[in-house]
Amino acid sequence: MNAPASPSQSLAVRCAIYTRKSTKEGLEQGFNSLDAQYEASAAYVSGQRNESWKLLPERFDDGGLSGGSKERPALQAYWPR
Repeated sequence: MNAPASPSQSLAVRCAIYTRKSTKEGLEQGFNSLDAQYEASAAYVSGQRNESWKLLPERFDDGGLSGGSKERPALQAYWPR
């Protein structure tokens, strides 16, 4: 009888990173808060390699949009209604 698969032997967990900043202030900089959010999240996903986490290549960034509404283009691109 085969042993059950461990989490690291299961299917890959596909990970998307969504970043948002409510104002446009600072987004013109070469490295901004959306980049910092993405890098921190990507590092976390990378640390889960043993759990078969895989980072999707697309970025989902909404800069200058309020979190009070779900009407955000990048959010809708990956999580449509």
